[in-house]
Amino acid sequence: MAIDLKKMRAKLDAMQNKGKGKSNWWKPSDGEQSIRIVPTPDGDPFKEHWFHYNVGNNAGFMCPKKNFGDDCPVCNFVDELWKEANKGDEESKKLARDMGAKQRFFSPVLVRGEEQEGIRIWGYGKKAYESLLQLVLNPDYGDITDPDEGTDLNIRYGKPAGATFPQTDIMPARKVSKICPDKTSEECKDLLDTLPDIDTLFERQSTADVQKKLDEYFSDDESAEDSSKESVKYSEAAKSTTDSATSVEAAFADLVQ
Repeated sequence: MAIDLKKMRAKLDAMQNKGKGKSNWWKPSDGEQSIRIVPTPDGDPFKEHWFHYNVGNNAGFMCPKKNFGDDCPVCNFVDELWKEANKGDEESKKLARDMGAKQRFFSPVLVRGEEQEGIRIWGYGKKAYESLLQLVLNPDYGDITDPDEGTDLNIRYGKPAGATFPQTDIMPARKVSKICPDKTSEECKDLLDTLPDIDTLFERQSTADVQKKLDEYFSDDESAEDSSKESVKYSEAAKSTTDSATSVEAAFADLVQ
């Protein structure tokens, strides 16, 4: 049997698109757009991950505790911040909110009118996630990702007057539709085979990795070759379960003084 050049071209395109960072991602523009959520092999196109932000110069990183059940020094530190916040310390409350793990959700999508860009990953918040779950659990819609009888979604994105953050409104199309209306079944299969594995798009952080980031935050030293005195106190204290002066509480008290 001769080599299928279309399949080979699709495989090459998929390989060349891997690792290009932003080329895999989609964020809605202000206004309205139409998308189709793509089915995944495991039957769950709504992936959930937890991230820490506002820890030094890091753009954001995966929480080892919330995602994998490992110890997380940032979560431990935030727990101590909340203890101080509950005593009326407003600065600790703000810092705890900023550094606490945040939940984000991700789905593979085809953006209508931009299908040539391939399958991309849409990241969204809890409100949009709840809207999507309600939609798929509604018997009038069901499996919105079905390649032949699924439903496109109309996304309205923007910041309402007086709002601090943008808002995402999701409305299903009135009619079911094919996921690849302008492609043959084989071409559509080739396209769906380029689905990125969302779980591999984020680097897993070990407890040691996160401790280093926290050390950098404490020391205000990006290289962090030598942890600050305060960071060492906290690091040592976080490993102790006693009520001695080397406890997490004592170390945290030293930090906020």
